[in-house]
Amino acid sequence: MSNTTKSNEAHWRKTRNLTFFVLFIWFIFSMVIPWNANALNGSSFLGFPLGYYMCVQGSLIVFVLLIFFQNWRQDAIDDEFGVGE
Repeated sequence: MSNTTKSNEAHWRKTRNLTFFVLFIWFIFSMVIPWNANALNGSSFLGFPLGYYMCVQGSLIVFVLLIFFQNWRQDAIDDEFGVGE
């Protein structure tokens, strides 16, 4: 196996792991938290029930942060393997 093939496999492994991590966080904030919103409503945040706030605002904030995080990490992975711009 050549160094290029090993490098490509390592790059793909890191990219795949990053993708799985981002999708896991996305799943939590798009499925798990809304599913459990009633249980979270016992607490409040900024005067709103926590379940309501997390479904309406919190998840949107996390999704935007996930976009920036994924792009930042993917750029670092690409640069590490010499395939960045």
